[in-house]
Amino acid sequence: MKKSIKINERDNVMVMLEATDTVPAGHKAALCDIPEGAPVIKYGNVIGYAKCDIHEGDWVHVHNVRTGLSGKLEYSYEPVDTELPASREEASFMGYRRKNGVGVRNEIWIIPTVGCVNHIAESLARRFEAERPESIDAVVAMTHPYGCSQMGDDQEHTAMILGRMASHPNCGGVLLLSLGCENNNFDHMKPYLKDIDEERTRFLVCQESEDELEDAAKLLEELIAIASKDRREKIPASELIVGLKCGGSDGFSGITANPLVGLFSDMLVSAGGSTILTEVPEMFGAEQLLMNRAADRNVFDKTVSLINDFKDYYEKNNQVIYENPSPGNKAGGITTLEDKSLGCVQKSGSAAVADVLKYGERVCTKGLNLLEGPGNDMVAVTALAAAGAHLILFTTGRGTPLSSPVPTVKVSSNSPLAGHKSNWIDFDAGRLVSTEIGSKELSAEFFDYVLGVASGKPVKSEEAGYHSMTIFKQGVTL
Repeated sequence: MKKSIKINERDNVMVMLEATDTVPAGHKAALCDIPEGAPVIKYGNVIGYAKCDIHEGDWVHVHNVRTGLSGKLEYSYEPVDTELPASREEASFMGYRRKNGVGVRNEIWIIPTVGCVNHIAESLARRFEAERPESIDAVVAMTHPYGCSQMGDDQEHTAMILGRMASHPNCGGVLLLSLGCENNNFDHMKPYLKDIDEERTRFLVCQESEDELEDAAKLLEELIAIASKDRREKIPASELIVGLKCGGSDGFSGITANPLVGLFSDMLVSAGGSTILTEVPEMFGAEQLLMNRAADRNVFDKTVSLINDFKDYYEKNNQVIYENPSPGNKAGGITTLEDKSLGCVQKSGSAAVADVLKYGERVCTKGLNLLEGPGNDMVAVTALAAAGAHLILFTTGRGTPLSSPVPTVKVSSNSPLAGHKSNWIDFDAGRLVSTEIGSKELSAEFFDYVLGVASGKPVKSEEAGYHSMTIFKQGVTL
């Protein structure tokens, strides 16, 4: 194993693969003298500026580097050629064909329209999860604290996300559970339920039921009877949609896990499939690279709006736009937001950006899509599921037991994490630096692994029985 790596020939820092007496593993050391005020370059791009003179071999981190970002920027469209690997048109997975699309799981979801009935949903899920037939993958309560005392767009976003969940093709059946007096009642939700499969959807208003648990149980039994007859069939990879997310990144994330996911994204797009990149604040500092990959001028304009609208959201709430990276990121070797973002966007590979989605919108264009959403892990993975992702690839250098409404593959950036948290991590991308395996070989293995997950192989969070959903709270609570 090498002791350090220079990522790009333009770089004036290297990343330490092994710790030294002065520089921790995953952190940066200067390859040459860097005068005060001079740019610090990693990934071939500027990640900040020296706060003081930095000498060759010095540890390069938050104590001597500052961000170069400030305020909103002007952007220009400078399109670049994009290149994809050879197509794997024969690639396929075993999934479910349903009226509302292709699914990779056969689950029963209990979705409260309001947080007041969360405990009822959880009680029902526990009962039916314990007695479900083998043909049903899980019975899940998709709880959340919203659905009442919300106003305007905030309320509409809640209704929209719940509607997207109710029509997600990973569901073999859905029970929508209402209290009855909430803002987000069934009448209000009607416009957001137009894509549901009515044969596989049931509704219950708890205030109108003498025994809501027994009435709900009868409805769930109906749904399970329908879904238990479903069988997997061969489906081309061109119909697969995969979300891309990272959390708890470290200095290895931009070297191993994120580039590996980027190679997967390119392979899936080349096969005719779709991927979705979100967490807009972690595009700040690398957004021009994505803009230059826009498929056309319209997509470029939508990408500019995506970035600037999120900056406006920060300013409207009197928050600093570039208050990032997190303490965990810094401990792992990420110094500035530029450093974090340039590593983060590598999950998108090299494909052209085909479309840009607002929060709550669904993928309608094949290829790489950008999605409006925050960096918060739980909100972002829910947004990806609502956008149509069948499963999510989640890279991490620190580790997390995070789950989402859909299978969430945890990809470790370093091998020690994969060994230490084997109950969390599904795939070890750290092998790119801890073994002799090359990126071409590992990406082929990873591609096949993901198709296996799409075909029913459970990920670690599913084995633990974890599912979660978190909606983006954006407004006043009454």
